[in-house]
Amino acid sequence: MPTRQFDGARVRAERRAADLTQSDVAERMGVGRAAVAKWETVSRPPDAHRLPLLARVLGRPLDELFPREGEPDLADLRCDAEYPQSETGRIIGAQSHIPVYKAERGIARLDGSYVEPLAAAYGVSVAELLAAQERSFGISTPPPSLARSGGPVAVPRTVAEKVNYLLENAYFGQTPPTDAEMAQAINEQNAATVVTAEDVRALRTGAETSASPAVRAGLAHAFQIDPAFFADGAEVHPAAREVMEGIRFLGSIQRGQILGLAARGNSAGLSPEMIAKVNELVAELQDKLPDAQSDE
Repeated sequence: MPTRQFDGARVRAERRAADLTQSDVAERMGVGRAAVAKWETVSRPPDAHRLPLLARVLGRPLDELFPREGEPDLADLRCDAEYPQSETGRIIGAQSHIPVYKAERGIARLDGSYVEPLAAAYGVSVAELLAAQERSFGISTPPPSLARSGGPVAVPRTVAEKVNYLLENAYFGQTPPTDAEMAQAINEQNAATVVTAEDVRALRTGAETSASPAVRAGLAHAFQIDPAFFADGAEVHPAAREVMEGIRFLGSIQRGQILGLAARGNSAGLSPEMIAKVNELVAELQDKLPDAQSDE
């Protein structure tokens, strides 16, 4: 049973509301009319990767017609992208779909070389794919989060999550560093060759999960942030929260929302220290831009 909820009676009602017959739906879905009848009468859902198409045929949003129970795992991402498992071998350039099958079943994690093409095919970020993979392995306890415009953001815990968070959020339209550039910065910080671009790629994609203190310090140097951001441990280091708040803060400046942040205060998810910094900057901006107004 897919993690998306399926209600055959609701499907029947939506079909009738759309003035479609079971044969109409069957033809558009590429199945027999008997299959549609079973979906409606005994709530026997189609294969999960067909649900997005069924929602489109009925003219309803996928998340509204078939709401999801919890966060997606790897199989959920695949089905939402409308791929049967048998197609995934072609996506990752492997001879079969077995690597994806094993990752979806929590047997063996994906090889790092498979992560990027799979994320691209599924229409998600590398970080989202890696998080879904962890859920496939039963690691589903949600981490603490910090609010930002557009919704909550999970505090990254693993090296891969931290690297991908920075690459995806910290550059504000600028080009983030490549694996080779990160490797160069790490080696410069250590005055020795401690990693290659392939090593960095393995860390970024989650193929390699351990990083030495030298590599963690080098990553902090590459991103020009507090080295404590890459600290290991079960608890979220305060530096991680501070870095994320700083990115949130700078992103708000980039989007022209800084005055609104001052008005919203802690409802925006910032610490008292960061709010104080916001207010200091707002005071400077108001002196320079006397006509500036808060957005709330």
